[in-house]
Amino acid sequence: MNTPFDEEPNRRPGLFSRLRASFLTGIVVIAPLWLTLWLILSVVSWIDSAVLPLIPARFQPEQYIGINIHGVGVIFFLIFTIIVGWIAKGIIGRSLIHFAESLVARMPVVRSVYSGIKQISETVFAQTERSFEKACLIQYPRRGIWAIGFVSTTAKGEISQKAETGGELLSVFVPTTPNPTSGFLLYFPAEDVIILDMTVEDAAKLVISAGLVYPNEKDPTRPPEEVDESESRKEKKAG
Repeated sequence: MNTPFDEEPNRRPGLFSRLRASFLTGIVVIAPLWLTLWLILSVVSWIDSAVLPLIPARFQPEQYIGINIHGVGVIFFLIFTIIVGWIAKGIIGRSLIHFAESLVARMPVVRSVYSGIKQISETVFAQTERSFEKACLIQYPRRGIWAIGFVSTTAKGEISQKAETGGELLSVFVPTTPNPTSGFLLYFPAEDVIILDMTVEDAAKLVISAGLVYPNEKDPTRPPEEVDESESRKEKKAG
């Protein structure tokens, strides 16, 4: 004979529980879209407020159509930046930059601020040929503890010569969670570095999410056979 307690697990959730679940699902969907849109509009408004006052009134569309269009300052900023970059690539541009930097280098406080901002800009925005080659697994900070790293290049010069290793030495960047832009530059013997099959982007997602988001949303605790079987069943259903 069933008791009310036996029927308790089979009861359907109430109206309030369903509404709460729908509300939380809506928040998960809306919040990233709203925050992304808000961030884009905030950056556009900030650039407009900084650039438009520097533009002569006769060049601003508001004088002709009577409406303040958001994003006009961004367009002027992009055009100006492209022109400056094109000039800086030439001989005259490089000479002017070298002359300006020599003047800044003579100013005690300004040169420190300028050099710091320049290094950050070159790191973030400059297009370089080199980037992280592969994601890897290393034992850090001691044996038995594993960490995700990014192989940047093979050690050369004085570091490779004076390191007490008999083989190849790899430079590995070990990022911190949840901010992967900070971390440690370490040098490991090549035999101590395990190269992963996942891409650098997938490894970065894993670091940023503190291990919650795995590549292709696969559960690492499931055997490969179960994953393959589930994927084949999905394909059959889709077919």
